[in-house]
Amino acid sequence: MKRSFNPPSVRRPFGHYNHGLLVPPGASLLVTSGQLGIGTDDNIPEDVTGQAELCFEAIKAILEEGDMSFADVIRISGFVTKREDFAPYMAVRDRYTLDPKPVSTLLIVGGFTRAEFLVEVEVTAAKVF
Repeated sequence: MKRSFNPPSVRRPFGHYNHGLLVPPGASLLVTSGQLGIGTDDNIPEDVTGQAELCFEAIKAILEEGDMSFADVIRISGFVTKREDFAPYMAVRDRYTLDPKPVSTLLIVGGFTRAEFLVEVEVTAAKVF
């Protein structure tokens, strides 16, 4: 069982995440590459919400291949190109994450490999089988 850490000496998290998670010994780790908001048909939604949903659906498929789910995600790293995309990205992230909430980092970046990409997401998951 994962244990979460939010010490009283550290400011409470800004959103739905934990400052730290402890994974038990013997857990298997699954690490994803960054997933972009592009469909299998090469369609790229114009808004960050649509792109973030594609990112998280791709991650869901990868987790399922590894016999895991979002309940096993311990870390999320999100990257957006505009500060105003924080809230829509986090709304999508929060729909997918389960308790205990993973640790999370969100950064503004200058861009991705193609100008139309607005968000990229990568996760680490851990599960004791």
